[in-house]
Amino acid sequence: MTIRSQELSANLDSIRARIGAAVLGSGRSPDEVTLIVVTKTFPASDVQILYDLGVRDFGENRDQEASVKSLELPDDCRWHFQGQIQSNKLKSIAEWADVLHSIDDISHARKLNSLVAEKDVFVQVSLDNLPNRGGVLPNLLPDFLEEISALANLNLRGLMAVAPLGEEPARAFSRLKELSDQVVRVHPKAHEISAGMSNDFEAAISQGATHIRIGSQILGVR
Repeated sequence: MTIRSQELSANLDSIRARIGAAVLGSGRSPDEVTLIVVTKTFPASDVQILYDLGVRDFGENRDQEASVKSLELPDDCRWHFQGQIQSNKLKSIAEWADVLHSIDDISHARKLNSLVAEKDVFVQVSLDNLPNRGGVLPNLLPDFLEEISALANLNLRGLMAVAPLGEEPARAFSRLKELSDQVVRVHPKAHEISAGMSNDFEAAISQGATHIRIGSQILGVR
């Protein structure tokens, strides 16, 4: 095992232990939480090491990088796009990404629907209510989700959000959980929550997160 393999293995074991403790502390089952390792800016060789360590879900936010990297890894990898979507990149993203976590523009959703036979999506919701930041404003969410649910080729998995800077993450994710509960009453299949990153994933798990996105605490900082 190379030095890099040892480093990634130790970091991954540590994160898995913390996820396990957070899940246990929340009275949930470990199989309710999917770890997405965010591999943006890191080489395919690192992704291969993580694959060999049992990771299958990888997060990327740069189409040009991920479209090449995804071809170098085994077919059973699941690629998650989690960045800001540019309309002119959507066709390429749809070719390699299995799941898109950042749908917040109905025109992007309609275009994606026209490009694919089937695709899993999360709708990004704003937790700071600032219209110039990413995410659908909570008061606009019901109508937005109605439009998404009418697009036959998109599978609405649930909501995605990022905790606002400066706010206690558990408090922010509590609001997300409340929004999710409201969504599920109308869209029962959209019960998943994509939330939590390296610095706040335990708080996200405590508030029902089903998909957490961790990069630096596994791969380091570049």
